[in-house]
Amino acid sequence: MSQTPPRILIVITSHDRLGNTDEKTGFWLEELASPYYVFVDAGAEVTLASIRGGQPPLDPKSDLPESQTESTKRFIADESAKAKLENTIAIASLNPAGYDAIFLPGGHGTMWDFPTNPTLTQTIEAFDRQQKLIAAVCHAPAALVPAKSKSGEPLVKGRIITGFTDSEEKAVKLEGVVPFLLETRLRELGGNFQTVADFAPHVEQDGNLITGQNPASSEPAAERVLRSLG
Repeated sequence: MSQTPPRILIVITSHDRLGNTDEKTGFWLEELASPYYVFVDAGAEVTLASIRGGQPPLDPKSDLPESQTESTKRFIADESAKAKLENTIAIASLNPAGYDAIFLPGGHGTMWDFPTNPTLTQTIEAFDRQQKLIAAVCHAPAALVPAKSKSGEPLVKGRIITGFTDSEEKAVKLEGVVPFLLETRLRELGGNFQTVADFAPHVEQDGNLITGQNPASSEPAAERVLRSLG
């Protein structure tokens, strides 16, 4: 890693409703907590942002005992981290030029507001033009759907990527609730979508684009970001 601490922007979903159901959704705690500590423990400067700012909604399923990891337990007990989370900066208020990498944690909420937020799309495109690192885990690669390369083609076209698979979506019985199936859509856009067994850790990197398949992939994806920053 360079002598100057890398500045990493983490952007979290602000969407809290699971489609047309009465169920809550939001971000997945492990996908925020694990990368957060990978970065912070390495000395990086981490900014927590979200689509609308303020306290982003937590997917209640990610807060259940069976979903806890060492990182989530640490986060829950970390008053400084929780204060940052309560006061995330609205992405429209940020200047992305000051950051070396952007990291997008998943959670089903991202399927609604990540691909429909023009500021996030513009930020991703700006990072790509400057060959800055773009990392997205689980459902967060939904943010890549509207993004275009400098040539005007889909950003993912011809690039090796991964994300929450159609098989995993069916396993959690939400294939009929999400606005689209992430794997199918990214393939339609020309992405070279790679998969492993459901819910196994899996990270792909193609140049400045790093993607992780599921929650278990969030920590290795963050580690890949650090290695790539040098």
